[in-house]
Amino acid sequence: MPLQKQQYQVHGLTGQFCDASRELMYRRSIQESVRREFSLAVSVAACVFGMFAISDYYLLGLTREFYLLLTMRIVVVSICLLVALVVRRWGGNDYRAWLHALPLWIFATGIILIVPLRPESLPTQITAVVVATMAFYLLIPNPLTVVTAASLYLNIGFLVAAVLFAGLAPIATLLVALLLLMGSVVGFFALLRLECLQRKQYAMLHEEREQNHLLHKEIAHRKSLEEQLRVVAERDALTSLNNRGHFITLAKELLQRSQSHKEPFSLFMIDVDHFKRINDTWGHSHGDWVLTQIAEVCAESLRPTDVIGRFGGEEFVVALPDTSSGDAQLVAERLKKKVAELSLTEEMGKLRPSVTVGVAATDSEEADLESLIKRADEMLYVGKRGGRNQVVVCSDVVEAPASPVGNK
Repeated sequence: MPLQKQQYQVHGLTGQFCDASRELMYRRSIQESVRREFSLAVSVAACVFGMFAISDYYLLGLTREFYLLLTMRIVVVSICLLVALVVRRWGGNDYRAWLHALPLWIFATGIILIVPLRPESLPTQITAVVVATMAFYLLIPNPLTVVTAASLYLNIGFLVAAVLFAGLAPIATLLVALLLLMGSVVGFFALLRLECLQRKQYAMLHEEREQNHLLHKEIAHRKSLEEQLRVVAERDALTSLNNRGHFITLAKELLQRSQSHKEPFSLFMIDVDHFKRINDTWGHSHGDWVLTQIAEVCAESLRPTDVIGRFGGEEFVVALPDTSSGDAQLVAERLKKKVAELSLTEEMGKLRPSVTVGVAATDSEEADLESLIKRADEMLYVGKRGGRNQVVVCSDVVEAPASPVGNK
């Protein structure tokens, strides 16, 4: 049997979970409702028990037996009401078996004591004992084991008192015992069935909560995987910048927004100078490290509204909405300066990395992103042919769509 099923297995005779910790959790989950029901049931039972003092008066009058019965009923009612108040107000979250069992034993003792004081009312007392037994099982919330012990005490004590003080004949004693036994058996199995059903319902609800929890965890895990896949699909694995495809998507949106608001839009291409020499001299691992450092500097030099991506190899591309060519040149110059200030590892000696930047801008509503990229790429090659480590700005504004950029 799986461990989870063992934890929710119910004992066939007590109606409780076989697992003690699970039973404790169940008791704590119903503690508040049990406290309310227990206090109400004990209070009602105490009042009913006290009201029978009226019948005592009519049967006994103002006799010694009546005053003894009245005293006993007052003591029983007072103690039970006090217990009900304590459980309701100060019962806390921990179940105290002795406190909840106390009213049962007090009621049972009071009923037994009626026999020697009113032996002539034995037939009525037999009915009262059967009703009290059923009330123990079904009305006053208590574990089955506690109720069974109190009921046995009530039935056995009543039979002994009936024989000793009411002179109950053997045959009559047997019949009364069978009647009391039948009431106890009916009450026992009724409460046993109720306890089992309540715990099975609790187990089903708890399992449903656990399944919902697992489902939420699975959903969260799937969302995490989707986010990871999205990052893989949108981000460059080495530099963590936007990859080429995702950059194109974002840059087109920015260009369309700039055109709709009639704002200038700039774009520049960045190329790391002499990157092949770095790879050939110090290896690809050092080359990758240089790329990540330059990518970080570039990202830090931009505004939150700007978009940067790795275009391929040692090239990066930046889209700057609401930015004229002059402002874009200033950004590019600042970026170039910060790259030149990078500190490399001691192993790479006095190497100072540098970049060449080609800038293109447009304020036309008809220009497209491909033409801007092509123009910025042309400016980049102008800068590389002119000695590298410089910013070259397109002298005219891009106005007409151009064919897509080919591979260099």
